[in-house]
Amino acid sequence: MDPLTQGLLGATAAANSRLAKAPRAVALGLGFLGGMAADLDVLIRSTSDPLLFLEFHRQFTHSLVFIPFGGLLCGLVLHALFAKRKGFSRWQSILFCTLGYATHALLDACTTYGTQLYWPFSNERVAWNIMSIIDPLYTVPIAALLALSLSPQRHWLARIALFWVFAYPAVGWWQRERAESVAYQLAASRQHQVLSLSAKPSFANLLLWKVIYRTPDYFYVDAVRMGIKPKVIEGTAIAPLDIQRDLPWLQAGSQQAEDLERFRWFSQDYIALAANNPKRVIDLRYSLLPNEIDALWSIELSPNNSEQHVRYITQRSDSRAKSVELWNMLFH
Repeated sequence: MDPLTQGLLGATAAANSRLAKAPRAVALGLGFLGGMAADLDVLIRSTSDPLLFLEFHRQFTHSLVFIPFGGLLCGLVLHALFAKRKGFSRWQSILFCTLGYATHALLDACTTYGTQLYWPFSNERVAWNIMSIIDPLYTVPIAALLALSLSPQRHWLARIALFWVFAYPAVGWWQRERAESVAYQLAASRQHQVLSLSAKPSFANLLLWKVIYRTPDYFYVDAVRMGIKPKVIEGTAIAPLDIQRDLPWLQAGSQQAEDLERFRWFSQDYIALAANNPKRVIDLRYSLLPNEIDALWSIELSPNNSEQHVRYITQRSDSRAKSVELWNMLFH
């Protein structure tokens, strides 16, 4: 999720601790900063290896076993910076930071991006696909309730915030199950043999979902609007990446071949050759419109530079026009 939401969840955890007494704002501040701290892994980058950050973002700092260490480090730093001067003991600073830190990876796992919760025992990218990476309907109520809870007469509002922290993802889980059921019915109506299927929320809502299912020959991408009565918005199809067919020049064991497999792992095997570029491999999971294959990121290989790293490309199409179309999908 976005850093603000991560911080707010950390603050919610701190606010609902029995130790979150005066100065309450400092306790919430420690939880807030602890909730954001795991994303410091975005600083791990390489100018020569553009995929390095994909391997380390949401890796060890987001592992469940790292929570005590992350909370400890964060608590010690913030205690020295300001909490000590506010009358907090070292262990109180560590406790509130750890409470905040503990929320981070679990919230990230609710999204589609993938989080290595079980590192170092497994590099599986856990993605529950029940929330968008940015969702004001989730963030704004939590922020408002926490702000109001700073008043001594309104501490109870932090409990309402905690309820919303869990209630909204629960609705997302229910909507995902409904969307997957509709997608299976859609595939059956097309007489398709489904090898795998997933549903993912579109940007900033739980109403409109992107569904992707794989058959022996194609990925099919559609949108479903999960209101009281589900509505299918049909999309398109694309063949999964076949290296022998699509990239016959790629040398096995080369740097570019290794980078392709790294990108496949990051994309959870939702990859295909771009229709408009025979050297570009796209991640099908993310697009501005849920029924399109207009990938937000991809890699580009070079037949003449097999031992060089691939290029990592982020693509932003006409977001204003797409936003209007997304709005129409949501409400028409």
